[in-house]
Amino acid sequence: MAKIRKFQDIKAWEKSRDLTKEIYNITNNKKFTKDWSLKDQIRRASVSIMSNIAEGFSRQTDKEFVQFLYIAKGSASEVQSHLYIACDLSYINEEIFKSLLEKTEEITNLIGGFIRYLKGVDT
Repeated sequence: MAKIRKFQDIKAWEKSRDLTKEIYNITNNKKFTKDWSLKDQIRRASVSIMSNIAEGFSRQTDKEFVQFLYIAKGSASEVQSHLYIACDLSYINEEIFKSLLEKTEEITNLIGGFIRYLKGVDT
């Protein structure tokens, strides 16, 4: 594993940054912009993923970092839940839905692997 010197080196953070850009782009479509509440929620949840990874990284202990990673993982699940609503309401099409769902699943898996690594748990 490459040495992580700053939070920007964390693959899950990098992927969540890309996801956040995509979430902001899709929520700018006309249908989505009318649903201010959902638009705000999904944006906040996506930002929360990357923010909690970054904040946790700066903590003094692996235990604290792991707590923030669990929060980030929860935020990824929240994004997925909001994507289902967006798809059900036809704010996004099935292709975009599946793509973003896969990306959040990848992020969740990366975070889970990082948690196991920090806790010293073999898989």
